[in-house]
Amino acid sequence: MNSLFPKTLIPSTSLSSSTRLTLTPNSLRHFKLHLPRLMSSDSSHRLFQLKLDPLTGNSEWVVIEDNDDLPDCSKEPLLATTSYLDMLNDSFRNKAFRSGIERTVTKPRHVLDIGAGTGLLSMMAARAMGLNGTVTACESYLPMAKLMRKVLHRNSMGKAISLINKRSDELEVGVDIPSRADVLVSEILDSELLGEGLIPTLQHAHDKLLVENPLTVPFRAVTYGQLVESTYLWKLHDLSGIEAKVSDGIHLVPTGSDSIIHVKSRQYPMHCDAIREEIKPVQVQVIDDGNIHAVVSWWVLQLDREGTVFYSTAPRWINSPANIGYRDWCDHWKQCVWFFRGKGMSVSQGEEVLLEATHTETSVSYNLNVQVPKTDTRQHDHNIRDFQLLLSPERIAIYGDSKWRSSVLAAVRNALQGRVNPLCVVVDDSIFLTLLAANLSKTSHVLSLFPGLREKGAQYLENVVKANSFSMDRVEVREKRKPCLTLHDTHGKKVDMLIGEPYYYANEGMLPWQNLRFWKDRTLLDPILSEDALIMPCKGILKACAMSLPDLWSSRCCLGDVEGFAHSIVNTTLGACGELPAPKEGPFLPFSIWQCGEIKELSEIFTILEFDFSKPISSCHGTAQVKFIEGGTCHGFVLWVDWIMDTDNSIVISTGPEHRYWKQGVKLLSKPVAVGINGCNSNSEYGSTIVEALFEPSSSELILKHAFL
Repeated sequence: MNSLFPKTLIPSTSLSSSTRLTLTPNSLRHFKLHLPRLMSSDSSHRLFQLKLDPLTGNSEWVVIEDNDDLPDCSKEPLLATTSYLDMLNDSFRNKAFRSGIERTVTKPRHVLDIGAGTGLLSMMAARAMGLNGTVTACESYLPMAKLMRKVLHRNSMGKAISLINKRSDELEVGVDIPSRADVLVSEILDSELLGEGLIPTLQHAHDKLLVENPLTVPFRAVTYGQLVESTYLWKLHDLSGIEAKVSDGIHLVPTGSDSIIHVKSRQYPMHCDAIREEIKPVQVQVIDDGNIHAVVSWWVLQLDREGTVFYSTAPRWINSPANIGYRDWCDHWKQCVWFFRGKGMSVSQGEEVLLEATHTETSVSYNLNVQVPKTDTRQHDHNIRDFQLLLSPERIAIYGDSKWRSSVLAAVRNALQGRVNPLCVVVDDSIFLTLLAANLSKTSHVLSLFPGLREKGAQYLENVVKANSFSMDRVEVREKRKPCLTLHDTHGKKVDMLIGEPYYYANEGMLPWQNLRFWKDRTLLDPILSEDALIMPCKGILKACAMSLPDLWSSRCCLGDVEGFAHSIVNTTLGACGELPAPKEGPFLPFSIWQCGEIKELSEIFTILEFDFSKPISSCHGTAQVKFIEGGTCHGFVLWVDWIMDTDNSIVISTGPEHRYWKQGVKLLSKPVAVGINGCNSNSEYGSTIVEALFEPSSSELILKHAFL
């Protein structure tokens, strides 16, 4: 049970039929059509895209018109945070689709490409037909369609391919396309396979846009599942079980209400190779005792009808057949993890386990059954309250982490010492801080803003109030969002404590410094703070480290030719790093560094900026020079925020790479740089670097400059 390396109980290639789903384009059942969340105007070819200001939480609609001037010179490239660039850098994927198309499209035909992106598959099909057939490319996302026009023009394919900026279910034969298509090429896939609406899109195409028995690339998709035992995965979803091991008096999940906080029942994309040393496969025929915590799933595409071209998203610890092989690290298609509720299913040698997989039009779900005597008492708790709060797996793991809890508890306890009848405002979405402040001081009044949770936060507190030994007459949740609090909202009393983790509900994927929204909120509340008001955290420290990130850099680097088609024109728009024309550079991107393939720290961890929350928000500037402590190739800088929770600087919550529940910000270099210890190994190596940073709150931007010495 304590083995770190995956222990194979039965070879993973011998999975039963209950652990796989097979989808072929010609064997689809009818499903209700899936409509994504878009706001557009077909008559004017205009798209409205939602833009969020991370420091205020406010959002606005940005209008994108249909013209040829794509705003790729902006400081925040429109498509930089999408997976297009990573996908185009996946050479294994590109070669597989090229081979599949060339084996399928062997003579002039009418080819329909749904979800055409940059037009790569359309151009492959046109080339395979010697430019003699007909290719119709359908791309509904206006910015991508505009970019595709440029790619087609650069490759002299504008006349060979007809581009239509519509959803495929809006196309009509005889209106948009001349006839039903003979061949369908498409790549509307996500890590789960079905999440981008694959089934309803293909069903509509077969019903309305394709001939009988059309050729398709890909031809077939098969989803595989592997039952696993993993303490790490268990911590991502079973807060009740984890909290039972903590004795701090705070009960986020009271006894008997195991499901009041849990993750949404869905598949979660994850780089499962990063936890290969921490999981133990559990097979359908159990031959060893253990606990089943989750199912890891992946899919395999068969690109051609004959079954000679494949693409797999399997983790490397799965024994894939030689004709499928393994791809390089990439981020656009990961494996998926489905959590089983509670502490996991305990299984014993000799038990028969049945894994049932079912799918809707957009998702795959799993159910685990074990053949046990009817008198067996191992059942999930069915005493579930009507109210349930859904949190992300990482947030549940943080709330269950004993070190994190003890640090926050100590900070709040120290802050409350000597304060009588304090008014404490929880400015973010922290239910944990709300419970702490109410529990540790029997005279405090707690006002929680819950800007993201809102009424869900209030409902949660009402369900856990008794278990945490306080009454709701001392806790208030502001349910209506207002620009800022006034003394009227606080009943004439000034705020004694303003606290946050900081954590903003549903914003875990943002860059670390975008949690400086806490500083912005503190500034707005400045008029109602008492003279000796305590702000927690007291400071934020922007930390950084120069790192070798070869896999991540390769997935985000500039494109040249992709399977013979020029793509350099997309680099700036897609936020590439590499040979960009000055002064353009790649954007900051949020990543869980520990999941980014091969990584290596090359410098000491250093401080760039300090944010003093005792003062209103302002611009910050900092410079640091750091020496390299390891030789290697530097691909970029990894940045994060350490939150200083007390005025003595003794309690620090770090969100750095060694803490796996937070994402860091990554700034990739335009070109990898060889570095060494003091630069002594070679004249071509650099021994140190100077890093300069500027944080500008008016634009929510962090600007980073560097020079190697």
